[in-house]
Amino acid sequence: MKDTPPRQHRLSVTLIVQNEANNIRECLQSVAWADEIVVVDGGSTDNTVALAQEFTDRVLHHPWPGYAAQKQFALEQATCPWVLSIDADERVTPELRDEILGILSQEDIPFAGFRIPRLSTFLGKFMYHGGWYPGYQLRLFRRDRVRVTEARVHEGFEVDGAVGTLQHHFVHYTHRTLSESFERLNRYSSLEALDRAGGKRVRWYHILLHPIAAFFNKYIGLQGYRDGMHGFLLALVSAMVKMALYMKIWELQHRGEIESQYELPQMAQETERAE
Repeated sequence: MKDTPPRQHRLSVTLIVQNEANNIRECLQSVAWADEIVVVDGGSTDNTVALAQEFTDRVLHHPWPGYAAQKQFALEQATCPWVLSIDADERVTPELRDEILGILSQEDIPFAGFRIPRLSTFLGKFMYHGGWYPGYQLRLFRRDRVRVTEARVHEGFEVDGAVGTLQHHFVHYTHRTLSESFERLNRYSSLEALDRAGGKRVRWYHILLHPIAAFFNKYIGLQGYRDGMHGFLLALVSAMVKMALYMKIWELQHRGEIESQYELPQMAQETERAE
């Protein structure tokens, strides 16, 4: 690490994990310079906990309550005035580390939080188009000025005060295979559908038009084509996410009707058998 001025503000790094043995070591190596690392494990069955304990003695078990609630719990365990929240599949680059340390060396920091650019991978390729970069994330903030937004998926942070923007990105190793993409698609669309089922009723044209719009927005509007075949596949996956989401919202909104249509024939069959 290159020389930096003495740090005026201490930093906690918070991390929620569950079965992240393939990611946790490289992630924690990238933030080993922090004053405190808090790892909250939701119940891993691999050696995630043992690997985390190589870097910090603050590895806590907390049964999984959902993404937002788990991040709020991790935030409450931090003890330093400033907090950097990351995920196990993310890495802080040396350039970003030095930029953060430079900010923390200032006596008066004019912001309550900072957005950080995020460079993500898709099938092993860094994606610079399709709306994925710079992909700003609010991840560095004062502990006493932040709260976790309530959502089953795509949870985030909100700060009370001005927000700055950092220049250097962190790296996000995600969507390593299409199978992983489809698993995430299914999991996240189910969670988001629960959040949105109480809203506007889904019609047939929503299920058709939203995926088409998502594809053309990603591939043409946001220039996903510049990432080649990877950009084309990513636009298709984005369309599939939208289709799955609206299909699941429709299912939740009509579940009572579906269940009643299923139960009535069953009851009739049972009556026939009884006779």
